[in-house]
Amino acid sequence: MNLPNKLTVARIIATPFFIVTYMRDMFIISLIIFILASVTDMVDGKIARKYDLITDFGKIMDPLADKVLVYSAFCLLVGDAIIPSWAFIIILAREFLIAGMRTVAASQGIVIAAGMAGKVKTVVQMIAVPILILALSMKESSYYPFVWYTAQFLIYASVVMNVYSGGEYVLKNKSVFKQ
Repeated sequence: MNLPNKLTVARIIATPFFIVTYMRDMFIISLIIFILASVTDMVDGKIARKYDLITDFGKIMDPLADKVLVYSAFCLLVGDAIIPSWAFIIILAREFLIAGMRTVAASQGIVIAAGMAGKVKTVVQMIAVPILILALSMKESSYYPFVWYTAQFLIYASVVMNVYSGGEYVLKNKSVFKQ
């Protein structure tokens, strides 16, 4: 297993530790775990492209690892009423739509690559989650309102990017459904 794939697996392994520390109100530790896991997402792709280490495992598991990490965080944040459930439902609906399209495309021998809007969506989500967790850890601080509203803005931006990138996927790949 090459280094980028090991980083992807590390992101998946980090997720339960993130969940446990969050659920025990160890917000700073969960914040650090989430940030480190998110950084592996940027690093694994750069290494894979730079050193021509792109594998089928990485193509499948890298986006899956992102979803496991981010959507675990979203579930926790929805459960604590930090993120509105309707926003998470929109985000999940887009993911199921794209997963369905990719499955249909794969059955036709077509690979649907991630678009730039989808990558931006993931980055926005990976920034919003730590800021929300940071806000939880600093409720008594005078900076709390600024951090809280910044995080909320990023969640709404994430919803917009989800809808936009989902629409982009559908429009770019509508030929998948013509059969």
